[in-house]
Amino acid sequence: MSSNSSNFLVLLKTFTESLERAFAVNDIEVLKADYDAARASDNDKKTALHQAFRDMLLTKAEDIPAIEGFISFAVNSCRKDMTVATMPVVLLGDIFDAVTLDRAEQIFTYVENNVAIWKEEFFFTACKHNLLRMCNDLLRRLSRSQNTVFCGRILLFLAKFFPFSERSGLNIISEFNLENITEYGMDGNEMIVEQLSGGTDAEADGEAEENKLKIDYNLYCKFWALQDFFRNPNQCYSKVQWKTFETHAKSVLSAFSSFKLEEHRASSTTSKSHDGTTAAHCPMEEDEIRESGHFFAKFLTNPKLLSLQLSDSNFRRSVLVQFLILFQYLNSTVKFKAETHVLTQPQCDWLKETETQVYQLIEESPPNGKKFANTARHMLLREELWNSWKNEGCKEFKRPEAVLEDTGSSTGPNATMSGGGALAASVSTTGSGRPPAKRPRKPLGDLIRDATRQGKFYMGNPEITRLWNLCPDNLQACKGTDRNFLPSLETYLENPKEKQDPSFEWRALRLLARQSPHFFTLFNTPSYKVSDYLESVRKKIQKDKLDIKLEHAIQEETAPTNAEQGPEAEGEGLVGEEEQEQMDTELLKTEQLTPEDKNTHKTLAVTKEQLSELAPSIGRDWKKLATKLGYGADEIQYFESEHATVGEQCCHLLTLWFDDDMDASLDNLAYILEGLDMIPAAEAVKQMIALLSEKVEEVSE
Repeated sequence: MSSNSSNFLVLLKTFTESLERAFAVNDIEVLKADYDAARASDNDKKTALHQAFRDMLLTKAEDIPAIEGFISFAVNSCRKDMTVATMPVVLLGDIFDAVTLDRAEQIFTYVENNVAIWKEEFFFTACKHNLLRMCNDLLRRLSRSQNTVFCGRILLFLAKFFPFSERSGLNIISEFNLENITEYGMDGNEMIVEQLSGGTDAEADGEAEENKLKIDYNLYCKFWALQDFFRNPNQCYSKVQWKTFETHAKSVLSAFSSFKLEEHRASSTTSKSHDGTTAAHCPMEEDEIRESGHFFAKFLTNPKLLSLQLSDSNFRRSVLVQFLILFQYLNSTVKFKAETHVLTQPQCDWLKETETQVYQLIEESPPNGKKFANTARHMLLREELWNSWKNEGCKEFKRPEAVLEDTGSSTGPNATMSGGGALAASVSTTGSGRPPAKRPRKPLGDLIRDATRQGKFYMGNPEITRLWNLCPDNLQACKGTDRNFLPSLETYLENPKEKQDPSFEWRALRLLARQSPHFFTLFNTPSYKVSDYLESVRKKIQKDKLDIKLEHAIQEETAPTNAEQGPEAEGEGLVGEEEQEQMDTELLKTEQLTPEDKNTHKTLAVTKEQLSELAPSIGRDWKKLATKLGYGADEIQYFESEHATVGEQCCHLLTLWFDDDMDASLDNLAYILEGLDMIPAAEAVKQMIALLSEKVEEVSE
C-alpha cells in the first residue's frame, strides 16, 4: 500500500512540473512526452495527471483568461488520451465552486461559446451528466429574481446542449410550477383609493378628469388574484372558478382600457438645427428604448405601487401576454389534459372576444405596440407547433435525406437519336446503379397546417381523411337520420314477417322500452304471456292514437267559438290547454308506477322564488351546508363576493346545487339538514314538500 501511494506522489510531482512547463509554452506535446516516458500503468498515470490538473487550476482562480486557456489545454489532453473525457467539466465544476457569482458569470461565457466541443461524440456521452449537475449546482446558488439573466443563460445553454428528444429536459406530462405563488394583501385599515389619469398636458385637464381611473382595494385584489389562474390554468375548467376568473379579467382589462399610456418622448421642447430651422424632438429610437428599458422577472405586490405599475408599459405588457398564454392553453389540445377539461361554447366565444381586446391593448401600449403584438402572435403560433410535437410523443428530429437532383438530358445535334437509341440510353442510365430522383414529400406539419386552414382534418391516409371530413363532428354524425336503423314500434308490431323471427319478442320489448312508456306498465297475471302482453300494448297504442285524433277534432270544432270570445278568452284557452297537456304528461308518468313507487316519487320542481323562501330558515349556517354539499373554500368565498346579504348567498348556493347536481331534491335537502342538526330548516323544507305535494294531488284529481 505504501509503495502505491509513494508511486502516486512521484507521478503527481512529475506531472505537475511537466504541466506547468507545457502550459507556460502552450504546447501539449511537452506534456505528452513526459506522460509517455513515465513508467506506470495507464490508469495510474491518468489518475495522477487528473489530480495535477485540479491542483493547478485552483492557483489560477483570480485570472479568468488563464482559467479559460487552462481548460482548453485540458481538452487537448483529453484528445491525446492522457486523461478521461470528463476532465474539462470536472475542472469547470471546481472553479465554479471556488469563485464568486460575478466571476462565475464571466467564466460561464466560456462554457457557452464552446458548446460545440461539449456536443462532440467524444465528450457528450461522458460529460452530459456532469454538465447537468454543474448547471443545477449553479442554479441552486442563484436567485431567480436577482440573477434572472444568469439563470436564463444557464437554461438556454442546457437547451442548446441537449437534443430536443432528451426526455429529461422536457415537460412531458404538461405540469405547472404550482410553487410559484404570488403573495399579496394588506391590513384592513390601509385602504387605498387613488386616482390615475391619462395625459400630462395642462391643456387636457378637462379630458383627464373624465379618464380618471379609481384604484381601490377591490381592484388591487382582483388584479393580483389573476396570478393564481396564470399559475394553474386548469382552475378555469371549474364552473365557479371560471366565473371568478371572468369577473376579475373584465375588471382588469377595463382598467387598462380606461387608462391609456402615451408615447414617451425625449423632450417636449423644440430645438434648432445647425441650419437655423426649428424642429421638434422625435420619439426615442428603438435602440435607445432598448438600452434604457428595464426588465423585472417578478413584480412587487405592495398596494401602494399599483398606481405606478399600471403606468409602466413593461408591466402592462407582461400581464397582457400572460392572458394570451392562458387563452392559448385553454383552447389547445394537450395530450395529458383530463377529459373534463373542456370549455363550453359560450366560454370559447368569450375567450375569442377577450383575446381580440388584449391584442388591441398591446397595440395601444407604447413603444412599438403593433410590432410587439405581431411578435407575440408569432411566438404563440410557434408554441402551437411545439405543442403538436409533444402530443406526437416528442419524436427525435432528423435531417431530411439529400434528394438527388436530376441532371437532365443533354441537348444539341449530337444528342439526337432514334427511338431505339433513346430506349437503350434510358436502360443504360437506369442500370448504372443510380436511382432516379425522388419527389420530396411535403412535411407532415405543413399538411396538417393546410388542412386546418381549410377547416378539415388530415389523418395521414387519403381514404381515411376523406371519410373523416365527411362530417368532422363525430357526435353530430352519429345523430344523423341516415344512421337510425331502428323501425318504429307500431310498424314492427304490425309486421307479420317479423313475428316469425325467434327473437321477435325480445326485440319488441327492447323497442317498447326505448319508444313507449307502456313498457313500464306492470301486470300481475301469472299466466300472462309475452305475446299476449305485446298484443295488448299494440291495441293500447292504437287506442291512444284514436284518442289524440278525437281530441284534435274536438279542438277544431271549438276553435270558432273561442275566436268569437275575443283574444283574452283565446289566451286563457291556450293556457288551459298547456296546463292540461302538462297534467296529462304527469299522469302518464305516474300511472305506470306501482303504489310503492308513487310514495317515493317526490322529485318536485322547485323555483328560485321558493328557494328564496327557504334561505332565511338556513341563515348563517349556509356555509356548513355548502361544505356538506361538496363546495370548497374558494367557491364559498365566491358566493360571499357575489352577494352582500346572507339570504342571497344561501339562495345562490341552493340554485347552483339544484342546477348542477343530478341527485338534488327537496327530500335530499331535508335529509342533509337533519344530519347537520339544522332542525328548523329541515322542518321548513318538509312543509314546502307537503305544500307542493298537495298541489300536485289537486291537479291530478
